[in-house]
Amino acid sequence: MAAGAAVPGLFFTFAAMVLLIFASVSAPTWNSVSFLNVGRLHFGCFGFTGSQTSVGWFFPNALASQRLNDDVFHSLTFVLVLIPVGAGLAGIAVLCGLCGAAYHRVGTVFMTLVSALAFLDVLVAWVIEMALFGTARHDMRSRGINAQWGNANWLVLGALVALFVGFFFSLCGSFGHYSRRRAAAY
Repeated sequence: MAAGAAVPGLFFTFAAMVLLIFASVSAPTWNSVSFLNVGRLHFGCFGFTGSQTSVGWFFPNALASQRLNDDVFHSLTFVLVLIPVGAGLAGIAVLCGLCGAAYHRVGTVFMTLVSALAFLDVLVAWVIEMALFGTARHDMRSRGINAQWGNANWLVLGALVALFVGFFFSLCGSFGHYSRRRAAAY
């Protein structure tokens, strides 16, 4: 193995990729994973229970106030596409890390760079989705509607932490010991 120090970074980056994939296929595709739950209605990256899957969506009129269906909140639902983009970047970082762990330091360096980019992407996505669904939850609760956080918020947070740890370990692995012992030729 070319870089044993890069393997923990590879593990954490892979874990982040899996968590982000789970968060990406949230409601309406997979109702067990959601960002916000209102009774039997679950909100996800690309819509909510019973809606068509699309990038950018409006809250249902029965639950949303005028404030939740304005252009700002509609635009924020478009930004949720950063979660699957982060999953893709984490996947690219894993591929680079596999090359780095098996062959050459350059793969580990690329894993470090791509995992840093994925971390920034997921950080922006997590802040925006917490603001979006936090505001929606507060708005619905203020009108007497029981709205609860979903599990996808914590999946994205776990992926964010895993990407940070993966970046740190891959950075350490970039400076790790790569040379093999050579027999004394002299």
